[in-house]
Amino acid sequence: MNDAVEAAHGGRAEQISASALAEVGLRYEVDGEIATITLNRPDKRNAQTFATWSALARIGDDLPETVRIVVVKGEGPSFSAGIDLRLFTPGGVPGEGSFSSVLGEGFEERIAQAQKAFLWLRRPEIISIAAVQGHAIGAGFQLALACDLRIVADDVQFCMKEPALGLVPDLTGTKPLVDLVGLPRALELCVTARKVGAEEALRLRLAELAVPVEELDTAVADLAAALLATERSAATATKRLLQGAGTRTLEEQAAAERAEQVVRIRSLFASG
Repeated sequence: MNDAVEAAHGGRAEQISASALAEVGLRYEVDGEIATITLNRPDKRNAQTFATWSALARIGDDLPETVRIVVVKGEGPSFSAGIDLRLFTPGGVPGEGSFSSVLGEGFEERIAQAQKAFLWLRRPEIISIAAVQGHAIGAGFQLALACDLRIVADDVQFCMKEPALGLVPDLTGTKPLVDLVGLPRALELCVTARKVGAEEALRLRLAELAVPVEELDTAVADLAAALLATERSAATATKRLLQGAGTRTLEEQAAAERAEQVVRIRSLFASG
């Protein structure tokens, strides 16, 4: 196992260095309240590996408390083509192996560790934005779905490819997909593994905005600025409230609104 993969799989004793992230195909930058994660393997269409997921999870673990917005994007013409197909071959990915080489008693835990790369993007204290251009296939689609908001370029191609490969989507993408488009459409998209372009993505609520490729960065920056204009604790409480709405009854949601509002009012006027 190479040093970069070792760092990505290691504990939290220290943050992963920029050079170690670069070796596993990631770039990570923090500018004030905005963190930007760039999938940076354009020659592989930003395909993902075990090391990608481990490093993404570590970024989430070590995210500075000052960060409010996390932008996830891809270098080059594709957001992410999904799983690196070398994982299906006997030789696998150099330094990481293949699916066949990691099968065993701990494989389900290995999947759980990979899922951590996606789960942290939903934390209430941050708002995550996927800036998606070109292909967002399989794991790439699921990474976009892990984010709270998606702005897409007009050349986007979403596709849940896993069933066509004999797999199931297992990187936390099934729930947000069903929440956004409903069970029948989610079933159709997954089992046919067909591609969804920008116009349909907007219609299905898979994207909040579609823009020309050359305007994608500006659109994301404008959205981030608008989100940052709201006071942080109010934004966090609102996200937490909205996240729980789908599993509560109307009466339960009303009670949750009251509880959150009591905290907000006290924080605003207790010192008055």
